[in-house]
Amino acid sequence: MIHVVLADDHVLVRNGIKALLEDQAGINVLDEASNGKEALEVITKNKPHILIVDIRMPEMNGIEVVAEITKKKIDVKTLVLSMHDSEEYVVKAIQAGADGYLLKGASKKEFLKAIHKLATGGKYFTGDVSSIIMNNFVNGNTNTLTEPKKEIKTLPFKLTKRERQILTLVLELKNNKDIAEELTISKRTAEVHRFNLMKKLEAKNLQELTNKAKEFQLI
Repeated sequence: MIHVVLADDHVLVRNGIKALLEDQAGINVLDEASNGKEALEVITKNKPHILIVDIRMPEMNGIEVVAEITKKKIDVKTLVLSMHDSEEYVVKAIQAGADGYLLKGASKKEFLKAIHKLATGGKYFTGDVSSIIMNNFVNGNTNTLTEPKKEIKTLPFKLTKRERQILTLVLELKNNKDIAEELTISKRTAEVHRFNLMKKLEAKNLQELTNKAKEFQLI
């Protein structure tokens, strides 16, 4: 039996994950936490095999929780669950000692695969995240695993590699389904990336997005 603790400040998210996991034989959700400090208290009390933790939480964020677990050498595997696939978040999670990093748009099959991987002593990083890690080593940029990228000062915002890919496809007039198929991600993940992209560039429609892309020489 794999014993799990869920840490997320959104009740609906926790309920959804709990329902998914408890529908599986061999997985038991021991307890839940709504913030970072509570997460540490809950895992100390219940001693689960795996902590599934969101990045953005009050009190202590997910990465800080993972770092504290690593520092205190608490015997629990940590799976960071996030809607962000930016290099900065990924690197910080690895630095903190996370055993896995999964996007919230991941499929049920991948989610369960990650849990079983961690439960057997392995690590699991979703495809997009693995690419970031591999690119750092292939390009010889191993320092990014000890020092996150700095913000680009010349721009009022920072786009991740994935967001730049999404931008290119959006400007090619491709819909979320087409983008998801081309990048081998879920439609939900494509929607989240598209929303974040529009928000960062403060664009309300395709024309404004195109103008901003040209203004900042993103295309």
